[in-house]
Amino acid sequence: MIKPGSVLAVTNPFAAVGGAGALVLDAPGYLAAFERDHAGCAAPLWKLERAQSFYEPDVASWRAMMDGDWAGSLALSEKMAPLVAGYFRHRVPVRRVRVVEFPVSPYLQWEMHLLDMRARAGSPCRVVSAARVAALEPLPELVIFSPELMYEVLYDEYGGGAGGRRITDPGVVGPCLRAVEELFAEGEDVRDFHRREIVPLPPPSITDEMRAAVPAYAHRTEEFRV
Repeated sequence: MIKPGSVLAVTNPFAAVGGAGALVLDAPGYLAAFERDHAGCAAPLWKLERAQSFYEPDVASWRAMMDGDWAGSLALSEKMAPLVAGYFRHRVPVRRVRVVEFPVSPYLQWEMHLLDMRARAGSPCRVVSAARVAALEPLPELVIFSPELMYEVLYDEYGGGAGGRRITDPGVVGPCLRAVEELFAEGEDVRDFHRREIVPLPPPSITDEMRAAVPAYAHRTEEFRV
């Protein structure tokens, strides 16, 4: 539900993203551009994440979860903590807004453990409910570096990274940035959400259909996804 007085009560800045002029990059091109822009970024960058399932085939913890080894997956997630902490010692933090539907998907159950770990490493995340953003749907997946630069991150039908659209129009980017900042300010700290809603859950149920798509999407190599 949109609060009275909110910028989102009178406009939906995300509706302009799809029609905005953009440089379209494939997956390797997007990752290279992201690393370049993040390395040169002086202010925290912002991320809006809406989809409830992605494929992370090069992350060992994700693969363990998909193989049904939940205890091993959690252990591997925590093993990433020093790497993540080291990464953010040299980069500005990512302030993420994570939209959540209930019941949580297996992917989201896994990701919440990583987001909790990242928050402890200095990269904060706030959780908002799908009901909160219902009037703004469909939401794009966004990474925003400044009021003049953002990427719409592109995914294929399985949630595998497919590249990004580099958008530099301030008339599109600036309002999206302000909207994401507003959602972040309203959201719940992921550490509190994780403790209350995620930790008590039983291991996620992984179906054969979910596993069947895995081999075709190991097209990038990384220890963790920013």
